Amino acid sequence: MKNQLSRRKFLKNATLALGAAAMTNPLVTGLAGVAGKNNILNSIENRQDLPQVLFTPDISSNGLLNIYSQLTLNRQLTGKVAVKLHSGEPGGHYYPDPNLIKDLVQTVNGTIVECNTAYGGGRSSATAHKKVLADHGFTAIASTDVMDEEGSISLPFPNGKNITEDLVGSHFTNYDSFLILSHFKGHAMGGFGGAIKNMSIGIASKSGKCWIHTAGKSKTSMWGGAQDPFLESMAEAAGAVINSLQDRVLYISLMNNLSIDCDCDSSPAKPELEDIGILASLDPVALDKACVDLIYASDPQKSASLRQRMESLHGIHTLDHAVTLGLGSQNYQLIELTPSSVETYKNHGIAANFTLNSAYPNPFNSGTTLSYSLNSAAFVDLSIYNVNGQLVDQICRENQTSGYHSYKWSPRTTSTSMYFIKLTVDNYTDTKRCICLK
Repeated sequence: MKNQLSRRKFLKNATLALGAAAMTNPLVTGLAGVAGKNNILNSIENRQDLPQVLFTPDISSNGLLNIYSQLTLNRQLTGKVAVKLHSGEPGGHYYPDPNLIKDLVQTVNGTIVECNTAYGGGRSSATAHKKVLADHGFTAIASTDVMDEEGSISLPFPNGKNITEDLVGSHFTNYDSFLILSHFKGHAMGGFGGAIKNMSIGIASKSGKCWIHTAGKSKTSMWGGAQDPFLESMAEAAGAVINSLQDRVLYISLMNNLSIDCDCDSSPAKPELEDIGILASLDPVALDKACVDLIYASDPQKSASLRQRMESLHGIHTLDHAVTLGLGSQNYQLIELTPSSVETYKNHGIAANFTLNSAYPNPFNSGTTLSYSLNSAAFVDLSIYNVNGQLVDQICRENQTSGYHSYKWSPRTTSTSMYFIKLTVDNYTDTKRCICLK
């Protein structure tokens, strides 16, 4: 099949990102020389000015609020805020949980927005779609708006290869800022759905969805378009939205309920891969690429179906085209937000004795640097585990003096993998993850 790619080719175009050390606000610590800064996005030794993708394994209301608060240190959502999410097809049950997102949506005083589908189903009219929004619990937590209830407006995108305009719901202009709150998962047409798809297909009106799917051939039917032009048109439609909003948009993606099927499926396949976490960025391309990389770095058996779905539909081509359009970068710094040691133990009246930094670079391909700081002399155990919890490498297990310590580490692997760096000091532990791309 023309569009089928091997796992290696799917990741081949990823130039390795530079990692960085970070801790959650307010107790921000990091690489030597930057400790004490209160802006996590500015506390990074950003050697190549790569976009930062924040990550937390905490899939909870507090986890969402924390990652949002860090993201808004460099960019604020102002005025009337639209929260664009997937409301879910009737019968499906993997769409964003209203109980999970409630506090975040209410924090930004947001209106949950959607647009009607072009394929029929239970959300193809404003009346039906409003019922779904109520049935799925979204009207109980916020105001909602079907943005194309009163038709479409055109957003220009003169640089488009396939489409030079994006048709979005006419209520788009009622909002000053957008929070693109996406559920990352597989997709039967796009390979995967993340921020780019949520912003393009998701904000497009019914006619706009047809326009994207057919790469500018039809505004009345979504069927019959070629695969790559469709994927490129998604990137171009996202570009029109980005050009319109400028810096009035933020991106957060949920990596839970990782089905191979979209939330638009009324009977989605059961997820085979465990939940991963929440990611956020100011760059939608970097955000989607980080989600893809985390899938490939997960358990190879449990992620096999989702990887096959992405590869068979050439899903990465959307991001490739987005890069050529200047919408973002597939090179990024992955910054894991975990409570600092002081925050973890302060409720027990115990002062933290160490700071574990993120691996640098992260992701990496041949090797990375592991580092930490000790406030005083202590017995240290630094070990590496794989996704199955098996010990891969023991870096050190010894008494050490106070100060900064670092080690070069190269995993013995021939495939993309995720590893957990576990530092134990005086019986207290902190863990961070790193990704090796092959």
